[in-house]
Amino acid sequence: MKRTFVLFSLLFLVFFGLLVSPLLAAEERKDPLANWATKFDYSKAEYIYILSNISHPVIAGVANGYNFRDALWEKSNGRIYVDYRPLAQLGGEKDVISKLKIGAVQGMLSSSVASANIAERLGIVNLPYVVDTYDKLDQFRSDPEIWGPYSESALSSGLMVVDIVNYGQYGWATTTPVRTLEDAKSVNFRIAEAPVNIDVYKAWNTKFTVMPWPDVPQALQTGVINGLDHTAIVCNITKKFTIAKYFTELNYAQGLFVHLVNKRWFNKLPKDLQAIFLEVVAEESAKTRGMTRAQHDAQIAKAKESGVEFFQLSAADKASLIQQAAPVYADWGKKIGADYLAKVRSKLGSN
Repeated sequence: MKRTFVLFSLLFLVFFGLLVSPLLAAEERKDPLANWATKFDYSKAEYIYILSNISHPVIAGVANGYNFRDALWEKSNGRIYVDYRPLAQLGGEKDVISKLKIGAVQGMLSSSVASANIAERLGIVNLPYVVDTYDKLDQFRSDPEIWGPYSESALSSGLMVVDIVNYGQYGWATTTPVRTLEDAKSVNFRIAEAPVNIDVYKAWNTKFTVMPWPDVPQALQTGVINGLDHTAIVCNITKKFTIAKYFTELNYAQGLFVHLVNKRWFNKLPKDLQAIFLEVVAEESAKTRGMTRAQHDAQIAKAKESGVEFFQLSAADKASLIQQAAPVYADWGKKIGADYLAKVRSKLGSN
């Protein structure tokens, strides 16, 4: 009897442990978005604006969605609530773009590489050494003559481009030092699933692999890739520098999130709320671009402290990259509008 009782007790404890352990583990897991939880009651909002993004708000360009939420709530006197969904809660960017077009989602902070699939003109910001610096980005946004055609380019898809925020300057995170273009020949770079980037890397005659972002960590760890085309901000925050200990500051383009809005939804807003919406978007986007500059410097400093080495290509190597990209400028000039591309490059001093 004692043996039976002991056996039964042990089985019960094992069963109870199996049942309770996952629950305890779930309770111990921290909500990654807890720091950005809504601090007001939005249950009586007249309008709900569902806004999507794929990344984590520890990146200033992603946190823009939360800052916009709070500022719009205040300035609209609680009439519009931004239901912000970062971390790909609504799916991958291609899926969300489809939902955005039909109005199932009302807004999206889309990566600029993904937005080029909506309208080819949106791909101008991904071309190398066109909108490549923080100053040029601010100038691009503030000049109606060059911003206007860009912001109107997705209207045929029922979408408005209302503003743009950033997450740093693109370069190469690598597992071996890349100080020159000759060094780069030994690297297999992961690039985004975007038509402009593919054409650029073909023109640069550089080995590359097109890969979804979630696949990158394992690919780096296993050596499937030994280089990563991204920004220093993202590489440091997402721990890519724990494997790729070197970063070549090409600074050939800005990492951007394009704020897209479903035009049908926007048109249903009262005129006063439309004005408030656009005003707040502009104010918060400008603030975010300033915050990204500061985050750029801070994240590079942290990466250097942890042992990451930073390099810059020579002026001759940079000139070579621009020269090799000539067919890309010509080809995408036809898609974007040759006169428009020429005007943007001229105004920004990117010729």
